[in-house]
Amino acid sequence: MESIARNIAAILIGAIVGSLVNIGLILVGSSIIPAPAGVDVTNAESIAAAMDQFQVQHFIFPFLAHALGTLVGAVIAFLVAARNKNIFAYAVGVLFLIAGVANSFMIPAPTWFVVADILAAYIPMAWFGIQIGSRINPGISMESEAREGGS
Repeated sequence: MESIARNIAAILIGAIVGSLVNIGLILVGSSIIPAPAGVDVTNAESIAAAMDQFQVQHFIFPFLAHALGTLVGAVIAFLVAARNKNIFAYAVGVLFLIAGVANSFMIPAPTWFVVADILAAYIPMAWFGIQIGSRINPGISMESEAREGGS
């Protein structure tokens, strides 16, 4: 039962912390690369209404927010999960991917950004999160789980 609770916590904590990283980067990014005049970056309708005013540089921080939020969430899920750690890191990646796809329907971004975001910001970042997690704590790699019988 402890394993189940830990695995659920892995996904919840990973998703929450990853989301906080995402939000933080969006807010910081808007102060470094300001949105076009009159756009509220915390409001999807405001962004959608002004999308034709956005230039390439305006998409740097949203991509970084999606990628780094997923990466941090996946690392945390990997480290917290009791076993089958890769599955929980990828689960966080899939959650963020679903949110990214939903976001692409709510905020009409340019096709090049949507494609780059969906292909590079979620599942690949979950994979990198697994790599980082196994380096942070090498004793919990998939190979050691297999030798220990998954415990």
